[in-house]
Amino acid sequence: MSIESILRRKGTDVTTIAPEASIKRAADWLRAKNIGALVVTSGNEVLGLISEREIVHAFSRYGETAGSMPVKEIMQYGVTTVSPDESVNRVMNLMTHHRVRHVPVLRGGELAGIVSIGDVVKLRLEDLELEANVLRDVYNAGR
Repeated sequence: MSIESILRRKGTDVTTIAPEASIKRAADWLRAKNIGALVVTSGNEVLGLISEREIVHAFSRYGETAGSMPVKEIMQYGVTTVSPDESVNRVMNLMTHHRVRHVPVLRGGELAGIVSIGDVVKLRLEDLELEANVLRDVYNAGR
């Protein structure tokens, strides 16, 4: 199973934000879109990510003034990216190893989607359910 299969199901829409945008704007986008992370871009270049985690840490560290700070002050730089043909198992390992919940997907250097840990878990659960159903059918057919 590849990352492409996740993108086919969930779509390839990715909400991006500029590094100069305010942290408040990033938080507003996360709430409005009901998502956990934004890809920070400049033109077509992926610079990094900003997630709920960075925003919470910023408010804890800087107080109310964090809202007016630019995203580039707190974002994750140099994020792990994957291609659509990567296996889901490999991406699960990358997420676990790097302790990240969101991974941008690049196709030919261009942003093609984003995969969250929730997307990966959902796919794995669907695979396990399908496997259980097949095994149940085989068992029942043999009775």
